Amino acid sequence: MINPERISCEFARQAAIESPSFKEAAIADYLRQRFTQLGATLVEDSAGEQIGSQSNNLIFHIQGSKPGAPLLLSAHMDTVSPAEGVEPVLADGVFRSAGHTILGADDKAGIAEIIEALEVLREQKIEHVPLEVVITVCEEVGLLGAKHLDYSLLKAKRGIALDTTGISDVIHKAPAANRFTVEITGQEAHAGVVPENGISAIVIAARAIARMQLGRIDEETTANIGVIRGGQATNIIPRQTILEGEVRSHNPHKLQELTQQIIGLIEEEVAREQITVDGAQIRATMTLDLRDEYPSMHVDLDADILALIAEAAKASDFPLQIKAAGGGSDANIFNGQGIQCVIVGTGMNKVHSVEEEVRVEDMVQIARLVVEIIRRA
Repeated sequence: MINPERISCEFARQAAIESPSFKEAAIADYLRQRFTQLGATLVEDSAGEQIGSQSNNLIFHIQGSKPGAPLLLSAHMDTVSPAEGVEPVLADGVFRSAGHTILGADDKAGIAEIIEALEVLREQKIEHVPLEVVITVCEEVGLLGAKHLDYSLLKAKRGIALDTTGISDVIHKAPAANRFTVEITGQEAHAGVVPENGISAIVIAARAIARMQLGRIDEETTANIGVIRGGQATNIIPRQTILEGEVRSHNPHKLQELTQQIIGLIEEEVAREQITVDGAQIRATMTLDLRDEYPSMHVDLDADILALIAEAAKASDFPLQIKAAGGGSDANIFNGQGIQCVIVGTGMNKVHSVEEEVRVEDMVQIARLVVEIIRRA
């Protein structure tokens, strides 16, 4: 059923179109044309206008040839950087970039697999329920497209998001995340002449970080300080330092407990720092921006969508591993909106790097699985 040459050409066309987050205009134009060729009806929301992207989310409706509840198929059109001048290279059945950019298999492999599945439906005249294909923008920068999607345009209450590594993994569970930015303000002073008249914001940050639990906390929870910015010169006591970090957990109580613990340690170290200069008392201060980044995702193992995927996998002799993940995706947001959605692997590997790759045969296998899912929906 699946045409390896066609899916290979489809992926190569998409990969060659650079589409970093917020700059998805070119790939959106291509997808509008491509899905229209497949008989889809396009509806756009206003997400791009709200978040500052060049494109809105694209929602394609495909009429069903048999009655039944609609099925959602989803992927995202944006990529991480570096993405300027992407050159997809196919060698020995594996796509890689020329080496100076990412490839964009995350998530154009998923889009190519959806398109190939739709091609097969038409060729084989396979009966299917109505389909809703959602291609989002700005997934890579905080799931912004999915967060601003107009859900009134959708009727589907179950579906799959093609957006994870490997080919046999189906993700039914993913953590919620809190993201925070803390700005610590101390007091600048000459580091070689009057260091006692300064309060080092970097030292405050360092002492707090040294007390934190970071990395893998347990099987459900992780924490990280990922960005530190501060200081002007080696001879100046640094007045300001900015910390950016996150906490993730499958357990809401652990998520909030660890988040508050980390913030509390920074508050303690800030409160500890005060000096007197020329009779005036100077204290360190801090500001906090704490954001609920995305909700947790937990689709029960006996859910209808997982039963459907298992049936399709069996029919196509496809290995299946249902598991939990450590990262968030559009599926987290869909589930929060009442759409039972799991994540299916696309074959992409080494993502978010210039070594990113995807095998044509893996895309063929996933497209075959998607056809069987749609056939049985």
